[in-house]
Amino acid sequence: MTQAVVQLRNLTKRIGNKTIVDNLSFDIPAGEVFGFLGPNGAGKTTTIRMIMGLISMSQGQVLVKGIDVTKDFEKAMRHIGAIVENPEMYKFLSGYENLWHFAKMTPGVSDERIMEVVRLVGLENRIRDKVKTYSLGMRQRLGLAQALLHRPSVLILDEPTNGLDPAGIRELRDHLRMLTEKEGLSVIVSSHLLSEMELMCDRVAIIQAGKLVDVKTMKEMKAADASAQDSVFFEVEKPAEAKRVLAPLWPDSAVVEHEGAVELTIAGDQVPVVISQLVSAGINVFGVRKQSKSLEDKFLEMTSHGGGGQIV
Repeated sequence: MTQAVVQLRNLTKRIGNKTIVDNLSFDIPAGEVFGFLGPNGAGKTTTIRMIMGLISMSQGQVLVKGIDVTKDFEKAMRHIGAIVENPEMYKFLSGYENLWHFAKMTPGVSDERIMEVVRLVGLENRIRDKVKTYSLGMRQRLGLAQALLHRPSVLILDEPTNGLDPAGIRELRDHLRMLTEKEGLSVIVSSHLLSEMELMCDRVAIIQAGKLVDVKTMKEMKAADASAQDSVFFEVEKPAEAKRVLAPLWPDSAVVEHEGAVELTIAGDQVPVVISQLVSAGINVFGVRKQSKSLEDKFLEMTSHGGGGQIV
């Protein structure tokens, strides 16, 4: 198994009598895009701030490459790069000049490394232009380049898609995937755009009221479990007749008639049975499509016991 780059052990944050983060424990291995999901006030940002050493922890431990953030903050932070929302840059300077100034504050960053990260994020054609001429997506890429200059092991992005158009979001997502594959980076992402998290992340930690609900891979989140029930649409020649045939056979599943189709909420292993019944009744079946629950649906189900709330 890949060695963990970030390890949380019983991480807890209390403010007065209120527990903001409650006993979080999980590992993040190298080369993985890891997402934090949870309703507003769940403790995601507080967790990120404790990982980065920006706020103190009430108890527990954060290890970055085996280094305790509390005991050796500077050494641990050498392994972390971060972008918090929209990166702030000197707009009257060029992209290269911004990176050059940042490199001068970071030991061991050469001009060769600056140009290496520029190529990595695809800004080589515009790096000499002033930042004020950049689109938001280009500024995000420049911020990404800045965060990568010192060759971190972990990249932390808090709401990285804020303000980006769909093309910019896809571009960022592709760059993150490339960085994990080529650079072996671990990426921690916090976002309220669940559809993007579904496409971006390898695993997600679902946090509710400061507690860890579960850690799941995206394959697990999206897997079509044969025992799970989904809405299945059967495209048929005679929807009304199909409904009459199926309704008595699946009394616990409302059979809904649509134009050119009937809909049942059934387990995946029941689909061939439905088709067989329709064909036996002389009803032609032209197609079957399953409407699986989205990540957002599953996420809401998993956290609904805690009271719901706006998703951020």
